[in-house]
Amino acid sequence: MCGIAGIFGIRGEPVKQFEVEAMCDALALRGPDDEGYYVNGSIGMGMRRLSIIDLATGQQPVHSEDGSIQVVLNGEIYNFQELRAEMEARGHRFYTASDTEVIVHLYEEYGADCVHELRGMFAFALWDDRRKKLLLARDRLGIKPLFFGEFDGKLVFASELKALLQLPWVKRELNWSSVAHLFSFSTTPRRESIIDGIHKLQPGHILTIEPGKPPGVLCYWDVFFDSDTAHDEAWFVEGLRERLEESVRLRMICDVPFGAFLSGGVDSSAVVATMTRLSDRPVKTFTIGFPEKDYNEIAHAREVAKAFGTEHHELILEPDVIGILGDLAWHLDEPFGDSSAIPTYMVSQLAAQHVKVVLTGDGGDELFAGYDKYSVEQRERRYRHIPSLFRSLLGTVGGLMAEGMKGRNFLRHIALNGSYRYLDAGTLFDQNSRDALFQESAAERMLAEDPWQDLAACLAREDGHWLSAIQYLDFKSYLPLDILTKVDRMSMAHSLEARVPLLDHKLVEFAAAIPPGLKLRNGRTKHIFKEALKGILPETIIDRPKQGFAVPLGRWFRGELTGFVHDLLLSPTSRARNIFNPAYIEKLLLLQSRGRPLDLQLWTLISFELWCRTFLDRPTAFTGRHSAKVRARAETPRQVLAAQG
Repeated sequence: MCGIAGIFGIRGEPVKQFEVEAMCDALALRGPDDEGYYVNGSIGMGMRRLSIIDLATGQQPVHSEDGSIQVVLNGEIYNFQELRAEMEARGHRFYTASDTEVIVHLYEEYGADCVHELRGMFAFALWDDRRKKLLLARDRLGIKPLFFGEFDGKLVFASELKALLQLPWVKRELNWSSVAHLFSFSTTPRRESIIDGIHKLQPGHILTIEPGKPPGVLCYWDVFFDSDTAHDEAWFVEGLRERLEESVRLRMICDVPFGAFLSGGVDSSAVVATMTRLSDRPVKTFTIGFPEKDYNEIAHAREVAKAFGTEHHELILEPDVIGILGDLAWHLDEPFGDSSAIPTYMVSQLAAQHVKVVLTGDGGDELFAGYDKYSVEQRERRYRHIPSLFRSLLGTVGGLMAEGMKGRNFLRHIALNGSYRYLDAGTLFDQNSRDALFQESAAERMLAEDPWQDLAACLAREDGHWLSAIQYLDFKSYLPLDILTKVDRMSMAHSLEARVPLLDHKLVEFAAAIPPGLKLRNGRTKHIFKEALKGILPETIIDRPKQGFAVPLGRWFRGELTGFVHDLLLSPTSRARNIFNPAYIEKLLLLQSRGRPLDLQLWTLISFELWCRTFLDRPTAFTGRHSAKVRARAETPRQVLAAQG
């Protein structure tokens, strides 16, 4: 596991090593154990290493026998031993025992198609000196991040946005399309970052660039929900058990202590149960909880820990989170509307005191239809039978009702058609609310932006079952943009590697072929996965209601954090940006104080404001080798609050 960064002078301009070093300094927590650089003419690549496999000889960049191929990797290749044996049989010589080196020799054999051979989580950069060609690649599901952009004839890339912002010639200007997406769906969009000109390499994509040609981006993998109707439920149950065990076994390969996040839900419990069967010692498990009973899953986690004899560690999170908000803004890298980043940060901190690697249960809800929203959509599909003229009338009535009036949102919701009705349920601020939230000058910059359009296109992508269409959407958006982003950033903040066995691409491809009726059956979510876990997990865990990794923000905002939220969002610093309408924010705070559930809307506003203070208000050009690390540690909420002016 590492952080990677680099610069390619497209027109042949030489790269300065201190620029690459400055980028890598910003990634220090991703790789506190080692660093390495390759700078040669118009190419410069660097990495910060978190030593997990091959502690002795796994330094990067890794090169071919003649030095013409250079690779830096962020991630893990789980089938590297098998691939190494194959490459050695073809005559390739290895000088390390690391997983990174297999990429070098696979490229020599297959070129850019080498990505098809890799099984794991990865983002890597490969330089082919003979062809003067740069290849960037990202894993199929988007577990590991990769940002890139072209500025002044240079292509720059890095594992995190903040690394690119260390370069003084990368402009810090908002991408207003991303701002519109953020305040609609809690995250920035699939292809763009919050900074104008900096893009995300999408999951399952490669980017190639060489002199005289524009950058080319190619999709090499996608998930297809094509139902396999030739097999019965028992066949799928057995197949899931086999693939789950194989996936967990592969992710237990490492040369350092490892454990697991354990919420007490089906997914993380399944991973822990499988680890226990495969391990000759107690598995270390880590859980976070809250004093508020209806948000606390610790009792369920304890039940699982006891059932499988784990070495269990837990932490109760109190509403004194102001002390970590500045750190969150720095580590999240972009504004982020999912407040469960808070407990993810804290459980990562807890785990990092004991291990360097954790396995997680992420991806199970998207893969096996575990979210309540799937059941809600199943019920709401009856609205499509309401005549369009009558639905339009209901929408008009809802639009005439005052904001906050009972029934207004329901009427507006059922008036929408198809994909837009589904997307509406997960929207933070609809178009009318966004118009009220933003000042006129900011709203005008987003007039041409329709955040729903891209997601609606994802829903239209599937020609089959409605459930498959929604799952496909979540695999393209919610999973990589929210869930995996959160886990990656919060674990890396503590130099902790998080592995995701339920998102092994072979397991994903198998599960995608399971008919929708075996995933969501008579209102029972994850039916097929729960059947596969019978006899493995306690029945009380398999059939308990889904709770989710929620945070009691609403109570905190009406209690201990009331003053903080008000002072931050209505501060002189915030007002001076001329982005938000203070009167509307005051209205939101009033409605929240009266019990309206607006905690996620307020959290997104908080996250955006703290991000602006961290990355826009005090832009840093590199002034020394370790300036970024110093700044990361010095960025405290006390400083953030002092910046209110």
